[in-house]
Amino acid sequence: MKLLVIISGSVAAFKTLMFIRLARAAGHEVRAILTEGGARFVTREAVAALTGGPVHHDLWAAEESIGHIRLARWPERIVVAPASANMLARMAHGLTTDLASTVLLASRAPVLVAPAMNPAMWEHPATQANIAMLRGRGVGFAGPIEGAMAEPESGAGRFIEPADLLAALTEARPGAGAGAGALAGRHALVTSGPTHEPIDPVRYIANRSSGRQGHAIAAALAALGARVTLVSGPVSVADPAGVRVQRVETAREMLAACEAALPADIFVAAAAVADWRVAAEATQKMKKEPGAGAPVLNMALNPDILATLSRHAARPRLVVGFAAETEQVVGHAQAKLARKGCDWVIANDVSGDVMGGLENRVHLVTAQGVEDWPRLPKEEVASRIAARIAEEFRS
Repeated sequence: MKLLVIISGSVAAFKTLMFIRLARAAGHEVRAILTEGGARFVTREAVAALTGGPVHHDLWAAEESIGHIRLARWPERIVVAPASANMLARMAHGLTTDLASTVLLASRAPVLVAPAMNPAMWEHPATQANIAMLRGRGVGFAGPIEGAMAEPESGAGRFIEPADLLAALTEARPGAGAGAGALAGRHALVTSGPTHEPIDPVRYIANRSSGRQGHAIAAALAALGARVTLVSGPVSVADPAGVRVQRVETAREMLAACEAALPADIFVAAAAVADWRVAAEATQKMKKEPGAGAPVLNMALNPDILATLSRHAARPRLVVGFAAETEQVVGHAQAKLARKGCDWVIANDVSGDVMGGLENRVHLVTAQGVEDWPRLPKEEVASRIAARIAEEFRS
């Protein structure tokens, strides 16, 4: 494969040298662009020694003032490793401030990025919005992973290991696995976030769901070419690019929006829907009266969205539920699979930092058995789920 590697400014750039070595050993032809920031951490000479050819760096150099278009047309794949927060922002917004960003805008080759940055930068809403935008355009992501950083901090933002990046490149290549466009022509319906069930005009019942996992799944399905409708409860994460978003508050509103979005080929029920609501919502704010005890709330069951769509007259071909558990995670998920009538259940243990966090460890439960996945960034979990869905439709 003709592989163009873009090295941007991050201390993790030294790991890209090992990735280049591994890629060439695997038979790939590698060329490299070293950005000004990347050159702060590795030298052109070191990169050239490993690629076996010249290292491109200056948009205005005589040999590249026109050749940047030829360079953009050369690769079969582009890997941005490491991808800094600045590089992700420039890619998302189409800025062409140097040779690397110009080539990225001018190329039609599939792009895989391996982010590396401080956890606070990775978690920042601006970075997350840029990631969602890039995923919506079909850009693939490998990592980041959680771990120790160069500075005395740790968290999500660590560069993926070079061997894992090479494996991700192989798994994500067009035509292999769930390549770009694998779900073209399919309609995917995804629910995300919590629901808010009102008690009175100022109070409600809710949960800690951030919507990050559901939104990431919507973005990953869109990246594979699906037409995606995302029905979202109240969240603060950015809308995925290229996805139709329907915002709701309550479980009953979410069910109505889902039924209105049918027919669909795929339904992923990632929302953390409240099981109960107050039977009779107070029309005025409930007051704490002197000497009075706490009010008694009479509860009613909310509609079961997953079970309803699993048995709907316009049932999607593939129905995927989620099971947020705090004990006996797999056992409860297997029971839910049988009880709800869905095809798969994605089970996770939410007794720790999963709800509202950046990572997830899930178990894929189907009639054929259970797959245990490692703890991964929620975006990577979403990519794996989307890839498995694409495999299901190919078969």
